[in-house]
Amino acid sequence: MRPSSWLVPDWPAPASVRAFVTTRAGGVSRGAYASMNLADHVGDDPRNVAENRARLRAFLPAEPHWLRQVHGTGVYRVEGGGPREADACVCRTPAEVCVVLTADCLPVLLCDRAGQVVAAAHAGWRGLCQGVLERTVMAMETDPAALLAWLGPAIGPQAFQVGEEVRAAFLAHDPAAAAAFVPDEAAGHRGRWRADLYQLARQRLARAGVQAVYGGGRCTFSEPAHFFSYRRDGATGRMASLVWLERR
Repeated sequence: MRPSSWLVPDWPAPASVRAFVTTRAGGVSRGAYASMNLADHVGDDPRNVAENRARLRAFLPAEPHWLRQVHGTGVYRVEGGGPREADACVCRTPAEVCVVLTADCLPVLLCDRAGQVVAAAHAGWRGLCQGVLERTVMAMETDPAALLAWLGPAIGPQAFQVGEEVRAAFLAHDPAAAAAFVPDEAAGHRGRWRADLYQLARQRLARAGVQAVYGGGRCTFSEPAHFFSYRRDGATGRMASLVWLERR
């Protein structure tokens, strides 16, 4: 049985779909990476990362398809192979596990209502703005209206401070994005904004035709006991968001 501290998406996915999100609990890493860091590129002891991944693997049907995430819009298709430098993974084959790593960026898990295809996307503000969710939906090659999306833990709107250039980048794609930005009126923060990644993701998914969106509301920055947060801590670990199809 997986640790009770790990999160299970609250979405009406079909029985063939399995998904969960790790938290920082349940591993062997120490210090800033304590304890379930699953990233091998953040400065943690490689032996601890290997042990943490082995512990995760015990709850999965296969080794996850680990990506080299670059805050872009590339989508890795499990059946097609190719470079793993991507920020989303799509799969139609049972027992193959899609995964993305995050620590403030937004993880988005998707599946179709028929249980034929799943996907995981890493949506930091850059990838979200450039269209990683739209490209993921397109790569799933099914009617977007038949998809379910779940928004995992990310930095919340009260903690995510950005500059005018970030707001302008989103508004250049869609003027409606203005609703996701609130001026930061704290002293010394003139010209800064509080951004709502969850609202921005819902807007982009809606524009892509995805009508059923669940989750959102957990803030990595403000929940240090449960989540890693790059904005909060700098040196830190990464959580994994995973989704796969069971064997029929």
